[in-house]
Order: sequence, then C-alpha cells, then structure tokens
Amino acid sequence: MIQRRSQLIIVWFFVCDIIATSIAWLAAYQVRFETGWIPLVSNPNENDTLFSHIPWVLFTAAVAYHFTDQYKINRMRRMREEAFCSIKGTFFLVLLLLAVDFFRKDLSGSRAMVSLFGAFNVFTIFFIRQINWKLIRDFRSRGYDQSFAIIVGTGRVARKMATLLKTNSWLGIKNVGYVEDQVSTFSKDLDIMGKFEDLPNLIAQYSVSHVFIALPMNRYDEVRNVYEILADTFVDVRLAADIPDLAGMALSTVDVDGMPLISLKENPHFGLNVMFKRGMDIILSLVGFVLISPLLVAIAVLIKLTSRGPVFYTQERCGLNGKSFQMLKFRSMKMDAENDSGAVWAAKNDDRRTILGTFLRKTSIDELPQLINVLRGEMSLVGPRPERPVFIDKFRKTIPNYMARHTVKAGITGWAQVHGWRGNTSLRKRLQYDLYYITHWTPWMDVRILWMTIFNGMIHRNAY
Repeated sequence: MIQRRSQLIIVWFFVCDIIATSIAWLAAYQVRFETGWIPLVSNPNENDTLFSHIPWVLFTAAVAYHFTDQYKINRMRRMREEAFCSIKGTFFLVLLLLAVDFFRKDLSGSRAMVSLFGAFNVFTIFFIRQINWKLIRDFRSRGYDQSFAIIVGTGRVARKMATLLKTNSWLGIKNVGYVEDQVSTFSKDLDIMGKFEDLPNLIAQYSVSHVFIALPMNRYDEVRNVYEILADTFVDVRLAADIPDLAGMALSTVDVDGMPLISLKENPHFGLNVMFKRGMDIILSLVGFVLISPLLVAIAVLIKLTSRGPVFYTQERCGLNGKSFQMLKFRSMKMDAENDSGAVWAAKNDDRRTILGTFLRKTSIDELPQLINVLRGEMSLVGPRPERPVFIDKFRKTIPNYMARHTVKAGITGWAQVHGWRGNTSLRKRLQYDLYYITHWTPWMDVRILWMTIFNGMIHRNAY
C-alpha cells in the first residue's frame, strides 16, 4: 500500500513537472518571438509555431528528469535540496535540448530560446514542487499517507526521537513501538515490541518503512549488531546521534582511506557565496528604498509632529566577528529613555515608548532605516539580529557557543524572528535557530525568510 502511494505521488509530481515545463516553454517563446525584446537574427521558420516543438521538448524533459533522480521520495527533504534538484534537472535538460538543436537546426534563434526556457524552468519547477510538498505535508499532518517506524532503544534519545516524529506530523511517519535488549524499570511506560533480533519479523508484521537507531554512543557494538540485522531488509535506516551539541550543525562526511571524518563546523558563508549574498543585499535594498520611500518620508514627518527629538535613533550593536557599528532605527521612544533604567530590553506596555513608537515597534517599521546599514555593508537583509555589547558580554558567559552567531553579518530579519523567537523570548532557542540558519544557508533560504517576514513576521505578539 505504501509503495503504491509513493508511486502515485511520483506520477503526480511528474505530471506537474510536465505542466511546469510547458509553462516555462510558453513563457520563453513569448519573450523570444512575441515581445520584440530580443532581436531576431533571421526570420523564423514558417513551420515554427508555439506548439510545434512541445512534444520533443517534453519527451527530452522526461528523459532528463528521470536520469537526474528527480523522483526519489524523501519525506525529510529540505528546501535547498529541492532547489538544487530543480537546477540539476533543468541544467541537464538544457544540455540535451542544445544537443538536439545542433542536429535539427529548425528553430530560429533556438539557443536564446533554450537559454530563456532554462531560466524560466528552474523557477516554474521549483515553485510547483513547493506547492506540491506543502499540500502533501498538510495531507500527512491530517493523518493520511502515513508510513510506520520502529525506534531502536528506550533511553533519552529514543524518547526524543519519538517526540520529534509526533510533533512533526508533516513527515507522515508514525512510531509503532520500540525494540530493546536491555529493558530497564524506567522504560516500562513504553511499548516495547521485542528485542533486536525480532526486528525483521516486526518490520514485516507492521509494514515498517523506517528504523531509527537511538542507542547511546557507549553501545556502539550493539549499533553495529542492529545494522547487520537490518542488512537483509529494505527499510530506511537512520542513526539518531546521542550528541546534543550537534543540533543545528551542518554535518558533512568525507572518507579518508577508510576513515570517515565528520565536519562539525562547516560554514557556507565564504567565497562566492558571500559575494552573491552581498549582491542580493545591495540590489534588494535599493529596490526596497525606491518602493517604500513615500512611507519613510511619511513616518519621518509623523515622528517630528508627535514627539520632541530627532527622527532617527542610533545604537551600538555588534555584527560580523563581534565588530561594533551604529545601527539605525526610527526613534520610537522618548528622549533620554535609558537615563534612569540603563540598558534594558523593551518590555510589553513599556512607558518609555511614544504613542507613534508603539505602532512602529509593533509593526517593525522602526527597523526599516537599517536598509542604510545594509548598503554600508554593516548588516545583511537576513541574518541573526544584532545585540548590544553590554548584553553580549553577559550572554557569552552564560550561553555556550553564543559567539558563533557572529560568524556572519547581522540581519534586519532572521530565521529565529520569522519563527516567533523575538523580543522577550528564550535566548537559547533564538541561538538554536540562528545557528541553524548559519550552517544551512542558501540563497533560497534568504528569499524564504524575506517572504515570511513581509507576509507573516512584521506584526508579531512578541514585537514591542
């Protein structure tokens, strides 16, 4: 049954990809031949029509998508993996189309056409897959398309694994029970189905698709034993690491002469990635300034009309490598607000705020002048929110690995903020989300965070 459902999902994804590819071809054809934006080197072949090439384009697409493993069902696939998959499939498709065109030579200006098509196809494929994954995950969250799992172990990691499967219902993985050779009195509340040697029979009996090995590191020999028992099965086997500090790290492995080495501190923010992110910051900040300039002027006028003092407020914050800079904000508090209180976080119903300032902080509009900090290179559009030096000196002494968030530029918005961890909320949770962003960064992730900020994150109950 599970295999049949997977096959139906694959067929559905394939049909949607063909539709997306057709849309991309239509868009490329319109831009190339109908808009006049790109001059034609020669007159188009009179036999060339919008639909004359669709059959062989779609056939080539089917071949390209098949040979680039576009339809491997993975319930835990991340957005950056999906984006890379879309790019890989489109790249191979474009190469095939150019090769076909080399022999056919029947579409005027086809190289420009194929190039345009490739650019459109990356976006249409990725967009339609995101919609599909959203629908499938919602479907699974409601209890449909469930696969079954067994957890090996009954300790802390096993319980955490069970909680993870339960709280992340969009995975569609249901824990049917546990297996353990060393049953203790502390695990009597768990549904222990048998011992390690019973795994093959239990897998067959309950149609199990996933096995999570959640044993502590000091039981390595038993981990190997379980793996050998599972060697004759066809289930997905994953090891739940008993190392809490690895959470949020982008782990990668490399084999050196038979010795597997795990990278614990790999950071994608280097080289061309930094240049690309900086380019995005400059372009989007300039576009943002143009679009919101009337709003900025209106807010500046209202601040001057409603309270005494300057329009802007600057405050020392720390960014990349702990270097301090002056962060800009629209002034939302009364003049000399910290003369008596000293450096403190803003609180709910804070009487230091002006009437207009309450609105500005609630909607996060007071942060918009930080686009200037972005253009100066002191901040990025997306990154961990910068803190004041006085708070950093305190946090770095009490929160392990706190300074790791300063290995990238601070941002106007961030992964923690769009998930509600802002204002007077858990610092450890915020750090966890910041570190996840740092180690899992992709351009697509920045785009997603900006999208979530605009449509979900600007107004929040913790913004004050």
